[in-house]
Amino acid sequence: MEFKEIQDILKLVNRTNLTEVEIENGDFKIKIKRKAPESNVIYTQQAAMPVSQLPVAQPAVSLPPAEPKEAAPKAAPEAPAKAEAPASDNLVEFKSPMIGTFYRASNPETPPFAKVGDKVTKGQVLCIIEAMKLFNEIESEISGTIVKILVEDSKPVEYDQPLFLIEPDA
Repeated sequence: MEFKEIQDILKLVNRTNLTEVEIENGDFKIKIKRKAPESNVIYTQQAAMPVSQLPVAQPAVSLPPAEPKEAAPKAAPEAPAKAEAPASDNLVEFKSPMIGTFYRASNPETPPFAKVGDKVTKGQVLCIIEAMKLFNEIESEISGTIVKILVEDSKPVEYDQPLFLIEPDA
């Protein structure tokens, strides 16, 4: 069995509700198991953790003069974000199809698969996600332009986590 065929099987398992696949072809045998969906609940709880940090911000009450100073610098970064807001009406979040480690390139010596401003086509490789020592090429599901890369290279990603913002072709 070719490596590409194994990758296709992994993609199929990730896109469906299958939790286990076993294929036997002569002396070649492969068994793929996926954790039950309850693992997503753990990640949902982790996403709620920053909310628990809000009470830590209470000491800021003793620093009212410092807050206006912080508000002024924050206004400048918010302005570009607001400038991007009108364009974000048609942006599509490209989300991770699996849990793993996000890589922008196949190795450190090669250029990234996609950069901000690049035109991408449906089926074009955008990144690699390593899961259980397997490197899975993640392909674009739409054609368009990369507007923003939302994950740093070599960082862990969760299932359904946004990776890229893509402006679809008209």
